[in-house]
Amino acid sequence: MLSNEEVRRPLLRVAVDGMPIPNAVSARVVSNNHYAADRFSLVVALGDAPAAAWMSADQLMVEVGVTLGGFGASLVQGEVDRVELDALRRVVFLSGRDLTARLIEARTQESFSNRTASEIATLLAARRGLAADVTATTTPVGRYWQLQRDRVTLDQFSRATTEWDLLVTLAGLEGFDVWVTGATLHFRPAEQARGPAAVLRPADLTGLRLERALTLARDIEVVVKSWNSRQQQAFIRTARRRRGGRRRGEIQRHVLVVPNLTPDDALKLAQRRLAELTRHERVVVAEMPGELTLAPRQKLRLAGTLTDFDQEYWIDEVERTLHTARGFTQTVRARNGSVGSEATTPVAR
Repeated sequence: MLSNEEVRRPLLRVAVDGMPIPNAVSARVVSNNHYAADRFSLVVALGDAPAAAWMSADQLMVEVGVTLGGFGASLVQGEVDRVELDALRRVVFLSGRDLTARLIEARTQESFSNRTASEIATLLAARRGLAADVTATTTPVGRYWQLQRDRVTLDQFSRATTEWDLLVTLAGLEGFDVWVTGATLHFRPAEQARGPAAVLRPADLTGLRLERALTLARDIEVVVKSWNSRQQQAFIRTARRRRGGRRRGEIQRHVLVVPNLTPDDALKLAQRRLAELTRHERVVVAEMPGELTLAPRQKLRLAGTLTDFDQEYWIDEVERTLHTARGFTQTVRARNGSVGSEATTPVAR
């Protein structure tokens, strides 16, 4: 962790359309792991500068960064969605999203039946001016439904589909994650830890909230039912998670009906959904001085509470706030299941 002396010397860096803005007063940046755009908001003092340029612009590209203890990092790069002017106080308020917004706003009616998911991700990244960090996949998307002929990815619902919705759907089918950092689209296998887990102790924090969902602490079972058109066969695949070392109670059962899966794909889907559910059982919300290393999709280890919450978690969201007068703070939200739960048990029926 950074020393208090370093934390007290943060420098907010803001550029709009590539030009540094020296009179930015504060910034708030929320980075998340929710298949959604990161968000930002800024307060800029106008001073004697004219306000006309801010209020007449059709597009504003913003980059927010912080220099802390001699180390600088970009927190977000994106386009402004909304501009507000306090004409009497001479202050401009800007809010927007990172470059995920380009994909979110892009409607598509195209067919990609003979392309793989990774090829589609690479194509859409280039189309929206993004670099591509894409792990190769091999299955043409038309084969996901296991029909006799290729099926287009987008059908009668195409007018309501965006390029981002398409990428999120493909990521789910492949067991991947998809997100944007800076000007790069990432399409990679889900929940691969980025580096060793950071250690957080109560002494390092200004606030700590521990939450536990008791409904998700029970034995959980996910059942996937499917009918395979090619094989002319119905089947069920089940994945279970049991609590270790505790009295077992009523099983919480979740049933998914998904057509035209293979038996292996149905089992993988059941295991994936089970992991998603159980990882919301324990939630840690930590408030601390601002720093520049923690990010969604990393792991952290909580230590020193002398409770069952002392274990590893996946970082879900990091909210950073920097004010030129009030300093640099952040709130980190992380989640995971309980250590000691028994491993997933596949069941075929």
